[in-house]
Amino acid sequence: MTETFPLVCTRGVVVFPNQDIVIDVGREPSLQAVDNAQNNFENHIVLVSQKDITTDEPGLDDIYHVGTLCEVRHVRRFENFIRVKFRGLKRVRLNEWIQGNDSDMAVVDELVTYRQDETEEQALMRMIVDAYDHFTGADKFMSKDMMIELSKGVGPEGLSDKAVTALPISLDRKQAYLETLGANDRLEMLLADIEKEKKMGEVEKKINDTVKQRIDQGQKDYYLREKLNAIKEELGDVVEQDKDAEQIRKRLDENPYPENIKKKVKEELSRYEILPMASGETGVIKTYIDWLMDLPWWQETQDNQDLNQAQSILDADHYGLEKVKERILEYLAVKQMTNSLKAPILCLVGPPGVGKTSLARSVARALDRKFVKISLGGVRDESEIRGHRRTYLGAMPGRIIQGMKKAGVVNPVFLIDEIDKMASDYKGDPSSAMLEVLDPEQNSYFSDHYIEEPYDLSKVLFIATANYLENIPPALRDRLEIIQLSSYTDVEKIHIAKEHLLPKQLKENGLHASQLKISDDLLLYLIRYYTREAGVRQLERTIATICRKTVLAILKDNKKSIRLSKKLVHEWLGNEKVDYGHKEKKDQVGTVTGLAYTSFGGDILQIEANRFEGKGRLILTGQLGDVMKESANIALDYIKAHAKEYKIDPKLFETNDVHIHVPEGAVPKDGPSAGVTMTTALVSCFSEIPVKANLAMTGEVTLRGNVLPIGGLKEKSLAAYRSGITTILIPKENVRDLDEIPQEVKDAVEFIPVSTVKQVLKHALVA
Repeated sequence: MTETFPLVCTRGVVVFPNQDIVIDVGREPSLQAVDNAQNNFENHIVLVSQKDITTDEPGLDDIYHVGTLCEVRHVRRFENFIRVKFRGLKRVRLNEWIQGNDSDMAVVDELVTYRQDETEEQALMRMIVDAYDHFTGADKFMSKDMMIELSKGVGPEGLSDKAVTALPISLDRKQAYLETLGANDRLEMLLADIEKEKKMGEVEKKINDTVKQRIDQGQKDYYLREKLNAIKEELGDVVEQDKDAEQIRKRLDENPYPENIKKKVKEELSRYEILPMASGETGVIKTYIDWLMDLPWWQETQDNQDLNQAQSILDADHYGLEKVKERILEYLAVKQMTNSLKAPILCLVGPPGVGKTSLARSVARALDRKFVKISLGGVRDESEIRGHRRTYLGAMPGRIIQGMKKAGVVNPVFLIDEIDKMASDYKGDPSSAMLEVLDPEQNSYFSDHYIEEPYDLSKVLFIATANYLENIPPALRDRLEIIQLSSYTDVEKIHIAKEHLLPKQLKENGLHASQLKISDDLLLYLIRYYTREAGVRQLERTIATICRKTVLAILKDNKKSIRLSKKLVHEWLGNEKVDYGHKEKKDQVGTVTGLAYTSFGGDILQIEANRFEGKGRLILTGQLGDVMKESANIALDYIKAHAKEYKIDPKLFETNDVHIHVPEGAVPKDGPSAGVTMTTALVSCFSEIPVKANLAMTGEVTLRGNVLPIGGLKEKSLAAYRSGITTILIPKENVRDLDEIPQEVKDAVEFIPVSTVKQVLKHALVA
């Protein structure tokens, strides 16, 4: 009879009828199938096994077509998976796999075990019970309870199903048992597998007997080696393992490994020599020994002592970035003076494209050190940092130790990229593991779970990079020396383009400097109207496109050289991509220009407020985060409390709904710095007084109307400057940050410090 049930594909597991089994279920289709079985199919579900356990999303061709109809007995739920106890009921054949609404479904037919020759059946049953009685190693594979149950006698249909679950046989072999419907056929298979295991036991006994005949009871070492030789003789493999051990001992003697490492390697080597070559443990031990011996324990490069040369290298690779260059030179100078100094832990924080990663490479070049990089973006597992314990299958060291092996020295420049992108889940918190790595007081004894021996990281110059300082946990941030890399100004971008980007792209595209001429005005035009970024990545791509077009024009149209013009730019790159100087053209009611700091640098943010007849509701749109929503509520409550001061009729709040919208609704926005902007927009909306178009503002607002300081003033100012804003209202406490603002911005923009909302409104509203 054909029936339909929810379907689960299992990895490395074959379930038999009348068998209880516990399986961890974690894949989404499987989770849905278990829920569907419980809710709609009286706990009945079909389990089929995958052919390849590594396949994450199996299809019809990836699974066996004979499985087991099971009953869900018990479900225990965890954070990312569930643990389910299944009871096998009967064999079924999969006819069709249906993608259902609630879960994947299996259309199956029941497969019934049939009896064969009764005399043969009885003989086979007797032979199997007798084989188990004389099977000295049977207790390794099955419990005493199962042995007793078999001796009492079980039906021929169930005997093979019960016994096979305990035998150490392959997945394919277990599936063959499941697909075999003849009772006698299954008994024959079982008898053959038992006999195979008995023969393997006899071989083991023969090896032990051979060893016992050769040994001198008074010499333990001699006994172990003779046993090893006997095993190797039986396997026909005597030479290779001895050669490996000899080479390892030679390396230990010839190189200045620390004493604890020598001791550890010798211990593992003793175990390695005892085990047979075919043993799985042999490979595990050999891999561990190789890791211990390949790691740099004493190898070290000499730092460049010429400070002027280091300065020249840093200046040649990067324009600007004076603070970080100065810090590197300070480190070199102090190290040279004291001759012993632990390396600092630097963290470069700034928007994408400002040169954080390339700067780390330049530091390595300036110091004449090896360079190694790891990226922590998306890392959720602590073992990625500390490694896996050797008890796990496929265990390996963490990324730190892997990076040190790759570097081959104890003092590389080690770049930890995207340190703010780490996350945590049930597998642990990788940021906590990084605390030991990035603490100069602790990292001389760094502990990796795989290596098990302390490793000295104190000589490593760690450089971390991040886009957002706020996303780094406070405990980790405390261990870092923060260096801010801000957005580039237009003038800086022109210098970078002329001195670095253009020569690089000319070389990569096979051009000479005489074959492509780009004036400073054209570079500025490209920067303003074809890129919108804090760094220079998009600018480099744009220059690369122009270089490729130039090569094509020279080879195809027989041009000798190209002088770039606006006409040519439009022809090659299309129309302008970015609106430069985009701001409100005229004073408007309820529309205010705010300033935002994003991962891509600063940006202007138009905030719109409107009111209409209603019941006093506040409507917020534009994908606002929790903090920004709270700012909107604070702004509205402040205006309600001070309505008479701003000549607003209090009844309007009861009879009108207010709608605040931040355009670009697809982009999530959050943060408290839009408080003054929202307050100004609401006052303008209710009082119907326009807001000045050439003005922008930033600052957090309290319920009492105080304006609190904000971060990212430089980036926000640059954004306002690019947009043609001439006046910026900033919190009074941010006046100290004006020193970081480029002079060209301060010359073009008036900064007005404010401490209260009253002062904001005085400057923002049209008198």
